Amino acid sequence: MNASIDGSAIDKVLRDAVDSGGVPHVAAIAADRDGVIYSGAAGPRAAGESDPVTVDTLFRIMSMTKMPCTVAALQQVEQGNLDLDAPVAEYCPEFAAIQVLEGFDGDTPRLRPPARQATVKNLVTHTSGLGYWFFSDNLVKWESVTGIPNVVAGSASSFQAPLLADPGSAFIYGINTDWLGKVVEAVTGKGLDVAIKEGITGPLGMDQTTFLMNDEQRPNSTPVHVKGEDGTWVAVGEILNQAPEYWAGGHGLYGPPSDYIKFERALLRGGELDGNRILRSETVDAAFTNQIGDLDFPAALATSDPAATCEFNAGPGFKWGLGLLLNTADIPGMRRAWSGAWAGLCNTHFWIDRTTGVCASIYSNFLPFVTPEAMTMYNDFERALYASL
Repeated sequence: MNASIDGSAIDKVLRDAVDSGGVPHVAAIAADRDGVIYSGAAGPRAAGESDPVTVDTLFRIMSMTKMPCTVAALQQVEQGNLDLDAPVAEYCPEFAAIQVLEGFDGDTPRLRPPARQATVKNLVTHTSGLGYWFFSDNLVKWESVTGIPNVVAGSASSFQAPLLADPGSAFIYGINTDWLGKVVEAVTGKGLDVAIKEGITGPLGMDQTTFLMNDEQRPNSTPVHVKGEDGTWVAVGEILNQAPEYWAGGHGLYGPPSDYIKFERALLRGGELDGNRILRSETVDAAFTNQIGDLDFPAALATSDPAATCEFNAGPGFKWGLGLLLNTADIPGMRRAWSGAWAGLCNTHFWIDRTTGVCASIYSNFLPFVTPEAMTMYNDFERALYASL
């Protein structure tokens, strides 16, 4: 195992972010191909309490669930059970009923059939046309006039949400991976929870990662936090349905940073960790390769729900692979070109830099997503890590 780096500068980044009130708490972890090289944390597990947060604390990882779900689908591709180029409706016939929302006539949604059928690859690459309410005024209105909740509610009715564009015509970040989870269930004949446990978290020893926490795990988890009227952090408890009608491949997992770093290391190592292979190396290579052609990941995503997320400014030069955001150029002092990354709505982030040979993640649990203070902390963490290598 590689020796640990001098993490004192990173420790200070974490402490300063908590002490300034920018985040309620933070845990961070980094590894190379041989093992963990840094772990640290600052702040309480829950605001106002003395119990500290650690890299073994369970967090809602929200959209960091998407990559394990994507890997579960890619495992089925490798086994010959799933064709990425096949229509989604071939595996989930109900998908054929999903139409494109063009706008509204008063409060009546104006819908039309899509110009072409969405494929499973469209789901993997967020090019099906499906969106998320927090980046779409039209979906906010659609939910309001129909009474159908967004996916966080855990209701199966959420799958009635319309497309926002024709499949293949645009990159639109959305509920694609929730549908992909249903595809995985259709081809495996198992619940997504079982498919991910058997194919990923079990083999990698991610024993604390789960769709539903048990009575032993819950006391070691962190609640979601928001800023109170006086500017201090307040723990508001749980936001996810604890009796969901489906396993959410897009956002459903809980787990500690010390678990997810094993998944990151497996991808860093070409699909294998400690003798357990979860993907072929060529499949991992494809995941870290542009899969959306001339389409681009949006340089900026305006918020349609300020309580859920701030505006997300990735900047120019980003593509999407198989489940991963890819930067096409080196970021000075930070990750190298073609690193793969993503994040979760409650402010968890990870990246895997195969060129430098490091992977890392940084976790907090609060809303809204990507506040300026949080983004400053993430960038400072990444710079401090690379400066210490």
